[in-house]
Amino acid sequence: MALSIGIVGLPNVGKSTTFNALTKAQNAEAANYPFCTIEPNKAIVPVPDSRLQELAKIVNPQKIQHSTIEFVDIAGLVRGASKGEGLGNQFLANIKEADMILHIVRCFEDGNITHVENRIDPIADIEIIELELLFSDISSLQKRIEKLQKDSKAKKGGSAELDIANELMKHLETNKPVRSFAKLENEHFKALNKDLRFLTNKPIIYGANVDESGLESDNKFVESVRKFAETNGAIAIKLCAKIEEELVGLEDAERAEFLQSMGVKESGLEQIIRECFAHLGLISYFTAGVKEVRAWTIRRGDSAPRAASVIHKDFEKGFIRAECISFSDFIKYGGESKAKEAGAMRVEGKDYIVQDGDIMHFRFNV
Repeated sequence: MALSIGIVGLPNVGKSTTFNALTKAQNAEAANYPFCTIEPNKAIVPVPDSRLQELAKIVNPQKIQHSTIEFVDIAGLVRGASKGEGLGNQFLANIKEADMILHIVRCFEDGNITHVENRIDPIADIEIIELELLFSDISSLQKRIEKLQKDSKAKKGGSAELDIANELMKHLETNKPVRSFAKLENEHFKALNKDLRFLTNKPIIYGANVDESGLESDNKFVESVRKFAETNGAIAIKLCAKIEEELVGLEDAERAEFLQSMGVKESGLEQIIRECFAHLGLISYFTAGVKEVRAWTIRRGDSAPRAASVIHKDFEKGFIRAECISFSDFIKYGGESKAKEAGAMRVEGKDYIVQDGDIMHFRFNV
């Protein structure tokens, strides 16, 4: 399931450093000057899930495979990006392809790291980026309105899609994002959004990037970002990109000890990955055998045949039934055979809605 998170923010806020840590590879150049990232870097990131390790203790597989999400490191936007400033047009197009936005915001002071606006004000930084995304949406919508107007004149009649487009334009011109438009469920709006992929309608998470001293307790910058996110129906997660990068390559026990020494229980990036996964409406089901224990990504609410199709598209077409054990029962009884003996294995049909953590085995006709 090709779902991607676009990492955005002003230059020098820690985006590329965050990307390095997210992907556990130093493949995004992090330098102290704007536009060091020119082409978007993409990487597939495993979704942390301790249930896989619990299953592996029982099954003892040859390998473990996590669910994954694609992260895209998009070069720093600047004021005027929607009008082509910096490398704006190219990067706005890259964001349009993302399913969700991770907005990294600088929440620390450091005179050795320049700020493109020559000040530290995370809310002002957020507003610069979001205005550029808004202006880009206005530009895209204006072009669509002009086309709809021509089509409407040719047909000598009104257009419901044109009406909703004009309503949306009035909304955007008040500097409000698409996501707060009152008619998001309107079929004509949905058609517009499917074609134009409005940037300000994408779900967003704010990554409040702090220095080492800001990890143990929230500083004033983090507090302001958390308040802004809450007011706008989003969430903010604190991280220290520099520390996250240092965690790369450490064993689990070393990581835990390191994080504890910094006064935190869990990596900020692990929280971000899980939140991105959840915000996209995704869940995992598992297959568990001696060759591999694997998490498969589906959308919450998917039926058993649809879930089977992520393994192979022919599984959906030839679906007969699914043999299913809940994660808790699989652990409780110590594996498939004992769960089956205890009556904990269920046989489900085409209408079954797969639950997060189900251990599945599909029967199908070729």
